[in-house]
Amino acid sequence: KNWIFSVLEKHRGLVVLLFCLPASFLFDLLLRIHCYIVRICDCRSHLDKVKEVQSAVRRWNDLPLSERKLLCTARPNWLSLSTTFFQKDQCHKIAIPLYNILSLDEANLSVKVEPLVKVGDITKYLLPKGYALAVHLEIAEATLGGLAMGVGMTTHSHKVGLFQETILSFDIVLSDGSLVHVTKDNQFSDLYKALPWSHGTLGFVVALELKIIPAEPFVHMHYIPVIGKKRYCSLLYELSGASDTKKNTPDFLEATIYSKHEAVILAGWFSDISDNVEVNQINRWYKPWFYKHVETFLKKGKSEELIPLEDYLLRHNRSIFWVMESMLPFGNLTIFRYLFGWLLPPKIAFLKYTTTPGIRKLTFTKQVFQDIVLPLATLEQQVDLSEELFDLYPLLVYPCRVYDWGPRSGQVPSPSHDVLCPGTNYAMYNDLGIYGVPGHVKRKSKYNPTEAMRKMESFTRSVGGFSFLYADIFMTKEEFEQMFDLQLYEQTRKKYSADHAFPHLYDKIKPEIDVLSIGTVID
Repeated sequence: KNWIFSVLEKHRGLVVLLFCLPASFLFDLLLRIHCYIVRICDCRSHLDKVKEVQSAVRRWNDLPLSERKLLCTARPNWLSLSTTFFQKDQCHKIAIPLYNILSLDEANLSVKVEPLVKVGDITKYLLPKGYALAVHLEIAEATLGGLAMGVGMTTHSHKVGLFQETILSFDIVLSDGSLVHVTKDNQFSDLYKALPWSHGTLGFVVALELKIIPAEPFVHMHYIPVIGKKRYCSLLYELSGASDTKKNTPDFLEATIYSKHEAVILAGWFSDISDNVEVNQINRWYKPWFYKHVETFLKKGKSEELIPLEDYLLRHNRSIFWVMESMLPFGNLTIFRYLFGWLLPPKIAFLKYTTTPGIRKLTFTKQVFQDIVLPLATLEQQVDLSEELFDLYPLLVYPCRVYDWGPRSGQVPSPSHDVLCPGTNYAMYNDLGIYGVPGHVKRKSKYNPTEAMRKMESFTRSVGGFSFLYADIFMTKEEFEQMFDLQLYEQTRKKYSADHAFPHLYDKIKPEIDVLSIGTVID
C-alpha cells in the first residue's frame, strides 16, 4: 500500500489528468442528466414537496422510541463541500428534494429559494436581471441552504458582514413536523438567530429569503502590489473602512499574500462597459488561474482592468482557489490550459465520492484546508503564525464585518468592545484562508497536523476568532464551547425539541476520524 501511494503521489499530476479529470467530467455529466430527468418528471409544487417533508418527519415521530434514530437529510455526504464525512448511516434520513428558485421581489430587493439551489444557478438567474447576492461564494457547487445553515463570506463582506446578515427569513420544518416561518422580528426570532452555524441540527430548512443588491455587468478591478508585511496589513485595514467608517470603500476587497513580505490587494468597484479600461474574461478555460494572474502584478506594478461580474464572482472556481496546483502541478501551463482547461475543475462531489478512508487519513496528514475568522487588527500575527505552523502560501484574506447583536444572539461570539469600529456595532474581522500542502510536507520534514492546528485554534480563541465548520476541527467539546457561544443554541434545541431529534452541533461537524489521537509526525 505504501509503495502504491508513493507512486501515485509522485505522479499525481498524470493520475489526475488521465483518470481524475475524464472520470470527473463523465461523473458530472451523468449527475446533471439524472438531476435534469428528476426535475422534469417532478411536477410537484413547492408546497407539496414541503408537505412530504413534514409527513416524513411525522412518520418518524410515530416510530417507537427505541427505533428512532436522530434525524438528518438524505443528501449524500459526497455532495456537500465539507471536508468531513458525517456518519449519516447512523441517522434516520429525510429526503429534501428542493432545488428551485421560487420568486424574485425587485421592489424589496430579495429572492426566495429552496435550500439546494446552487451558487452557480442563482448567479445565472440574477445577473441578467441586474442583481447579485449580497454575499456570494466563489464555488459554484455550494448550496444556499448550506451557506445559510453554515456560513458564507466574500469580498463584499466588509460592507455587509457574513452570509447570515443577508437572510431575511427561513421556512423550517421542526422535529414535530410543523412548518414555521422564521424572521428576526416574529415569535421565532430566537430560532432566527440560532439557525446560522447550526448545520442542520435544529430543523430542516425548506425555503430561504435572501437580500440581493443591484449589480453592474463588470467589476473595475485595481491591483495594488505591496512589499512589506506591515504596509499591506495597514493598507488593507485602511481600505476596509475599519478606522474610518465614513470612508468610501470598494465594493469588493481582498488580499492575496504570496510571502510574508509580498501581497497584492484587490480593490474593485461595480462598473459598466463605459469605462475606458481593457476587459479581461478571466474564467475562459485557456486563461491563467486567477491567483496566478494576480501574482504577475508583483512585477508589473499597479494595474487595473474590467472583469465581467460573473467571471469575478466565480474567479477561484477553476483552480478551487489554489488547491489544484497541488493536484495538478502543470495545470497552469499554457499548453495544458488550451488543451485540457475546459475539464477544470474536477467536481468536488466526485473527489469526495472516490475518497476512501485510507485516502482521507493520508490527505488529512499532508494537506490543510482551513478558513479562520480573526480580528483584522491581528493580521500581522496571523501571517507570522501561519508561516510558523504551515509554511504555506498564498494566503487568502477577506475583510468582513462581524456584528455585536448583544448577548445570546447566536453561535458567533460578539466582538469585544475594544475592537468595534468607531461609532458602530461591528468590528472588522477577516477570513484567513489556508489551503494546500504545508511546506514541511513538501520538504519531507517533521510535521504534526494535529499539533499545528491546535496551536492555530488556541490563537484563534485567544483573540476572539472562530473557525469555519465545513473544515476539520481539532478542538475538544470544551474548547469548542469556548470558541462559540452556544447559550442560545442549547436553549432553542430544548425549546423546539431538537435535542432528542437532531445530532448536537459538535457531533455533527467534528471529523469522523479521531484527529486528536492521530497526531502523526510525518518524517
